[in-house]
Amino acid sequence: MTDSRSYNQQVIDEFRANNGVMSGTYADAPLLLLTTVGARSGQQRTSPVLYLRDGERFVVFASNGGDARHPAWYHNLVANRQATVEVGQERFEAVVTFTEGTERDELYARQVAAEPAFGEFAQRAGRTIPVVALSRGTKR
Repeated sequence: MTDSRSYNQQVIDEFRANNGVMSGTYADAPLLLLTTVGARSGQQRTSPVLYLRDGERFVVFASNGGDARHPAWYHNLVANRQATVEVGQERFEAVVTFTEGTERDELYARQVAAEPAFGEFAQRAGRTIPVVALSRGTKR
C-alpha cells in the first residue's frame, strides 16, 4: 500500500512534468500545488489541493478528506502566512486570506455544489472546515 506522502509526491511529480495536466483521478479536477513553510520545521512542504476559482482568487478548503484534524498545510499557513501556488504552467507567491462568516459559508457551498464529496467531508469532520483564498501578489 502506498502511504500518503509517496502518493502525494507522485501527484506532484505528474503535475510538474505535465504543466498541471493530470491523468487518472485528477484528470478533470481543478488541482493546484500549494507550497507552505512548515510551522515547526521551517521546511518547504508541497501539497496537491483541489481549488475553486473565485474571480482572480484560488480558494482552497482545509477538509483533510473529512478528518477531525486540519491538514498540515493549513497549520503552516496560520503560522507563516506564506504560500507559493502552482496552477497549470503558472507559479506565484500568494497573498493568504482566511475567509470567515457569510463569505466562508458561500464559498464552501459553491465547492459542495462543484464537488459533492466536500459535503460529506464536512459531516465526517465534525468541525468547521476553514476556507482559504489565495491571490497573486504580495501582502502589503
